[in-house]
Amino acid sequence: MDRVKTRADRRRALRKLAALAAGAAAPLSSIRPAVALIPDSAPASARARRITDLIGTNGWAGSAADIQMWRAMGISWGRGEVGPGQPDRPGEMMRIDKTGPAFNSDLQPVLMRNERNGIGSLLLLGYTPGWNATVPGDSKSAPVDVQAWQQYVSAVVRKYSAPPYNLRYFQIWNEAAGKLSGGSPQATFWHGPDFSTDQKRAKPYERAMQDYVERIHIPAARIIRSHHAYVVYGGWPDQGGLENFQRWLEYRSPVLNERMLDWVDYIDTHYLPVADLESLYQLYVRNGPARGIWQTEIGNEYMRDPHYLPRYYFDFAVWALRRNWDDPDKYLSMIYHWDGYEPFRLTHRGPPERTYNVSGRALIVLRRTAGGHLASFSKPLQGSPGVAANALLSGNDLVIQVSSSAGWRSVAIGGLQALRSRTVKADFIDALSGEVSAPDNVALSWESDQMQVRFKVPDQVNGAGNNPPRHLAYLVVRRVTQGAT
Repeated sequence: MDRVKTRADRRRALRKLAALAAGAAAPLSSIRPAVALIPDSAPASARARRITDLIGTNGWAGSAADIQMWRAMGISWGRGEVGPGQPDRPGEMMRIDKTGPAFNSDLQPVLMRNERNGIGSLLLLGYTPGWNATVPGDSKSAPVDVQAWQQYVSAVVRKYSAPPYNLRYFQIWNEAAGKLSGGSPQATFWHGPDFSTDQKRAKPYERAMQDYVERIHIPAARIIRSHHAYVVYGGWPDQGGLENFQRWLEYRSPVLNERMLDWVDYIDTHYLPVADLESLYQLYVRNGPARGIWQTEIGNEYMRDPHYLPRYYFDFAVWALRRNWDDPDKYLSMIYHWDGYEPFRLTHRGPPERTYNVSGRALIVLRRTAGGHLASFSKPLQGSPGVAANALLSGNDLVIQVSSSAGWRSVAIGGLQALRSRTVKADFIDALSGEVSAPDNVALSWESDQMQVRFKVPDQVNGAGNNPPRHLAYLVVRRVTQGAT
């Protein structure tokens, strides 16, 4: 593990340098660093966490220009397929050099580019070749010959866990589940007898859990751990139900006499709100056996709301800071998808050239506004009527994310009495554009032992499509050194 740890430390150092380089670009706001708002509030640098540690995406950066855009948005992880394995017949040459849903892109240059730029790579292991499928021709069903599945997994992990790739994380399958709490008799990516694309004709896959644990997950997990790498669960679907997910994790195979949970390093779900992660943390991460919680797919249609991503990641950071975020890879959420043609994706693919959509610009603003070493803020915080507020410490700044209706609003902050004799200022920053409000639209005062920050929310709110319309912004409060402007 020493070699793996050394390479991981190098990648983390590169990620920090990338964050600094991205911050040197033309800013979307005029925030300037100042002396610490609360003395000794920042964590020791060896344990410091950054907002970029939490941000990943599905797909890969395809060029140096893409890497620069990832850095600007704070993306530090990518996720993609590896194959095609043995797609046509048993005994053919094992192919594990391609990626993409159709396996039409070269994988190895992507992984090397990621390694050079401090970007983590998660490889998705799947699925079953049609010739080996228990449901004839269905790649989303269990293999007839489990050894063929093991040979594919072994080839991938053996190659890509070793130099020059040095990958540490491998995901087993995608969204394997049985009957879903939303009513579907079978999961989208895990099919058994009586499967039909017509849900009215489909019947439940009675052995879904046992077949997945015995034929897919534990055989693959044993191989991954034998190469000193980590097992990422295959992403529990949001319509699967958390109680059902717990049943799957804790299921003990009568054949293997082992629980799947004991062969999972990172619990993984898809498209859940941050609050839904709490029960998984309390059950499986707080005291083990899992190392952390990931969501390898978030966003998608939810990103039609331009507030979705900045609110999700800010809440995720606040949540993680209060739950023993003792490793930068402990918590991660990956956006689906970072590029495309829909206006809610992070970027528009072009032609003529790739450009940011509003969701991508919102990530840039978040990274620049809360881009320092993060720490939890535990002082009392109260928004006036119509204001929802959440806060954390970023470097020397107190960053408060506020969602509110138009007009003059305020936030009261307790526990800052030591600052009454100091010069303190606040900026009100649009969370989507990064525009800083005029100074006379923000005012600081003291009432008893509380700092009052009043701010004017524009009539034209940036969440006009929401019901009711809301404005998302950041209040950044900091001490000001003498002579600073």
